[in-house]
Amino acid sequence: MLGAPGSGKGTLTSRLLKKVTQLSSISTGDLLRQEIGRKSSMGKVAEEYIKQGALLPDDFMAKFVTAELGTRNWLNNRASFLLDGFPRTGNQAVQLDNELLKHDSRINLVVELNVPPEVILERIDNRWVHASSGRVYNLSYNPPKVPFKDDITGEPLTKRSDDNPEIFKVRLDKYFEQLKSIKEFYQQQGVFSTVSGDTSDIIFPKLLQLVESKFT
Repeated sequence: MLGAPGSGKGTLTSRLLKKVTQLSSISTGDLLRQEIGRKSSMGKVAEEYIKQGALLPDDFMAKFVTAELGTRNWLNNRASFLLDGFPRTGNQAVQLDNELLKHDSRINLVVELNVPPEVILERIDNRWVHASSGRVYNLSYNPPKVPFKDDITGEPLTKRSDDNPEIFKVRLDKYFEQLKSIKEFYQQQGVFSTVSGDTSDIIFPKLLQLVESKFT
């Protein structure tokens, strides 16, 4: 699943997994945040790039995701999985394709979430998170029951370090610049589709219909 930062990949993935139960997912964003929270060597590298609004290097991300797939043993078990937020560049797509072919596997559907940049920037400005659980709130359409408190624990909500409109604008520009090569790569393989909308409620029925039509 492809989409700009803030396009709703996590929310839509969560909803999709509830409907398509044979799927499991890997969110590179969640994994990176976990590594940053643990202050691991990979987390420290990732944090520096994110603070600058820069994309992580292709070889770093390819090794990161491949290692996670190996840890979960999904490739050897022929599991069905969904990659949320990876690959992000044409080079990452090529590296992933090469790695999957070693296990006689291929990506068989790529979905781009097409959300207008101005909508994303407004979401980011209003986004707050519960750091330890990853629960996400939005002051506009998904506010916490008690202002700036997590609904489950009552603990304070925080802003992610990269949830700054100026930094996010840089990330969005870089995302759309990098999207061209990955889009071309998967279009050539005949597996690329796009679903569009301003909100997850608009996009999700289209996404579910697409997945069900491909994998009845």
